[in-house]
Amino acid sequence: MNIFKNFIKILHSLKVWVENFALKPYALHALFWIAFIEASFFPIPPDVLLIALAVEAPKKSFKFALICTLGSVIGAYLGYVIGYSFFEIIGKPILNFYGILEKFQMVLTLYQQNGFWALLIAGFTPIPYKVFTIAAGFNQTIDLLTLTLGSFIGRASRFFLVGGLLYIFGPQIKNFIDKYFDKLSIAFVVLLILGFVAIKWLI
Repeated sequence: MNIFKNFIKILHSLKVWVENFALKPYALHALFWIAFIEASFFPIPPDVLLIALAVEAPKKSFKFALICTLGSVIGAYLGYVIGYSFFEIIGKPILNFYGILEKFQMVLTLYQQNGFWALLIAGFTPIPYKVFTIAAGFNQTIDLLTLTLGSFIGRASRFFLVGGLLYIFGPQIKNFIDKYFDKLSIAFVVLLILGFVAIKWLI
């Protein structure tokens, strides 16, 4: 239980750290790089910073979503390289961190069944996307064209959906967040953990 609580504290601290980039003059660069590293190893999704930026500038929501998409798709190539060339020294420790190394073969099986749809669904849902980018590169399980198309459609669908909602309901969402910030933070962490658990138990 203590390990679980410590994990929640770490995730919450990382979430706050990512959100704080919204106040920096280099926020857009940070958005790109958070999306980039999240696709290969970082646990906090770029949606956190995307939402923080879009709440303050709803009319730029689609620009922020595009930056997220590009960063994540390019970051998928890093995951691919880790899986292809550095699986033993980098890929395995990442999978062990998320507690899903034993399910790695099942991800590979999903790729054999339909790699494109596996990538697209993983890119859109809370399932840790980094697991699929690393698996894609393992023994070249997925070709780069499939990786690119699946990543782009899945990630763009997710980020532009978030951006679109914020573009339309920006002011209302901001008031809601201001009023229920603590509960939303807890809910976010719970959903994030459920995403990690989902790939461990549901695949």
